[in-house]
Amino acid sequence: MAKVAFLGLGVMGYPMAGHLSKKGGHDVTVYNRTAAKAQQWAKEYGGKHAATPRDAAKDCDFVMMCVGNDDDVRSVVYGDHGALAGMKRGAILVDHTTASATVAREVHAKAKERGIGFVDAPVSGGQAGAVNGQLGIMCGGDSADFERAKPVIDAYAKMAALIGGPGSGQLTKMVNQICIVGIAEGLAEAVAFAKRNKLDVEKVISVISKGAAQSWQMENRWKQMDELKAEGFGFATEWMRKDMSICLDQARKSGARLPVAAVVDQFYSHLEARGGKRWDSTAGLIQLLLKD
Repeated sequence: MAKVAFLGLGVMGYPMAGHLSKKGGHDVTVYNRTAAKAQQWAKEYGGKHAATPRDAAKDCDFVMMCVGNDDDVRSVVYGDHGALAGMKRGAILVDHTTASATVAREVHAKAKERGIGFVDAPVSGGQAGAVNGQLGIMCGGDSADFERAKPVIDAYAKMAALIGGPGSGQLTKMVNQICIVGIAEGLAEAVAFAKRNKLDVEKVISVISKGAAQSWQMENRWKQMDELKAEGFGFATEWMRKDMSICLDQARKSGARLPVAAVVDQFYSHLEARGGKRWDSTAGLIQLLLKD
């Protein structure tokens, strides 16, 4: 058992922190910007809640966090009330936020100055993966810090792997999102094509999903696409747009070309203009192909 803090109790962080308490058996203190949610979590899981990141992180062996973006990471980590101000030497900060490689390397350097380890560890698997403790976690940092943190991370991970040095986890998450948007658009076009040509989509999927076209998106989103449903589930379009902005910015910095990802990002902007910010970012794409 370790003394652990978890900062950020959104749709991912809330169940992840719960696994640390129930499955991992750790002594968990949580912090959330909206205090009522932290109080609710503590009541549900029997842990503690704190008023600031610093208070939550005090005397902890590990501090895990999952917030919104680069600015949120900095606001929770830095300053008099930030996590680093409360962490002891030798502790490890693990950031599950999907953010930039730049902020990951920055926080790694700041943490190291204080004798604190840092692992950037964005996740894949969505809300269902968080709830079921089946997340794929891609990590960047020093190997010694990762090896110490992995047994704690395993409470909500299906797989956790160290990819390379600081920032490598975030870069790998970018690769993940680039793959997803390309496959999602291909699936949307394929389902729309089948519908326009009066095919039974369920029968089509039952055949092609057993061959080279198979994907997670096909298995889990074809039905919603066929029924033109995109609300109330999945990974929101506005979240994917945030992730795409990180990918496209890194592509510009590194000279990588992302023509398909850039086009799909524009499709997402059209979905947002239609009021689809909260639509599932995979199933929603067919709306642009079948709805005027």
